[in-house]
Parts: sequence; structure tokens; C-alpha cells
Amino acid sequence: MNIYWDAEKYKQDFMFVPEYGAAVLDLLDAAPGARVVDLGCGNGALTRQLADRGYRVLGVDAAPEQLALARQTYPDLTFAEGNALDFALAEPADAVFSNAVLHWIDADKQQAMLDHIATQLRPGGLFVCEFGGKGCAETVHAELERRFAAHGLHYRRTFYFPTIGEYAPMLEKAGFRVEYATLFDRPTRQNGPHGLADWIRMFDTAPFAGVDPALAGAIIAETEDALRPVLWQGDAWYVDYVRIRFKLRKL
Repeated sequence: MNIYWDAEKYKQDFMFVPEYGAAVLDLLDAAPGARVVDLGCGNGALTRQLADRGYRVLGVDAAPEQLALARQTYPDLTFAEGNALDFALAEPADAVFSNAVLHWIDADKQQAMLDHIATQLRPGGLFVCEFGGKGCAETVHAELERRFAAHGLHYRRTFYFPTIGEYAPMLEKAGFRVEYATLFDRPTRQNGPHGLADWIRMFDTAPFAGVDPALAGAIIAETEDALRPVLWQGDAWYVDYVRIRFKLRKL
């Protein structure tokens, strides 16, 4: 994941990510005391909830700045640096849990990632995940694409947002049985009067790499103006999230 996380800003304005992720925890029905990996644990908020449910949990994340905050906030929990493609466990886990992570992995690395996750699970182990699905934040990405083009720039789409039909065969190829799958809209409220701009600056940094900061600011302001009639609802910005959610079992 080619992104630097402002961990404190994330904690201040984007805690909806782990808050929504709490619903995914209910799909994880491993036995109490099971060894669970929180893959892409971020600041550890869901790692804490997993531990509170009686699991022996390890939080894994590729972002040192997020891990530093997680360790500071939850000193009684165990965290390790690693990413979805190469994290390694001393012994296979009973379950892997992942929220809002897999869409950050490049499309051409998805199969290798799923294959690797399977190697870190015992036979019969669970893999429960949620991430961005087909059409996630498309209103924002499409408008940014238009704004970039108007300034003679190319807007790079770096996220991977699949359908169930696209992703399930990849999961099966990796050795998983799909026990539950759903794709659903979840318009997501942003904090503050500039919540859309803050969302772009937090999550959509790759297309702006190398763009003059003044021009980047102008593009974001133009995007706000264009999308206010669409995504400003009542007293807040709402980004048009689409989520995909799976419960899987390793064969």
C-alpha cells in the first residue's frame, strides 16, 4: 500500500472505519480462545474488540505510524508489522479477520495475496473480511477524473473494487469455500463542512503524487463544488461507499 497514514487525523475524523467494521465481527464465530489475526489492524480499535470477545489476537499492519498508535493505545495487545502479501505466523491461525484493507492491494497481486492468506490458516480456519466493492465512491472518483482531465492530467485509479462474481472464483482458487457473500451500498457520513476534501486527502493520495500542491487544492475545491448538489445531504457530506463482505472457510 503506497500511502502514508496520518494516524492522529485518522483517529480524529475517520473512526467510522472501525465502527462499521464492528458489524463484520459478528461473522467471526471461531471458538473462544481461537488464534485470530487482525490483518490491517490500523490503530487497533477492532483488535481490541476481538480480544474482548475472548480471542487470542495478533494485530498486523504495514503502516508503522498506525502500529505506533495501536501499541500506545492498547499496550496489553500484540501487534506486528507486515502486509497481506507476506505476513508470517509462527503457527497457522484459526481465523483471519480483515476490515477495509483488501481494496488497497493492486489487482494483479490479489490472487497471490489470497493464496498467501490461505497458507497462514489451519485447515477449516475462517477468513472473514469486508472491503470496497464494485462502484465504491464512484461518484467521487469519476468527478476527480473529470477535474484532472480538465487540467490536462491523468487520474490514476489505484483501488481494487470487485464484484462477488469476480472475487469468489479467486477465493475458491486459493482454497476457500465461500460460506457468505454480500455486496451492498453504504453511504458514509464524513465529519465537518469539508468532509469530502478531508476524505480525498486521507484516502485518495496516489493520484495527486507529483501534482503541484496549489493545483491539487484547486482540483479538490472544484470537486467539492461539483458534488455538493449530489453528496451534501442535510448537514454533512456522504461518500457513496459500496462494500463487499465474505465469510470463508479454508478447505
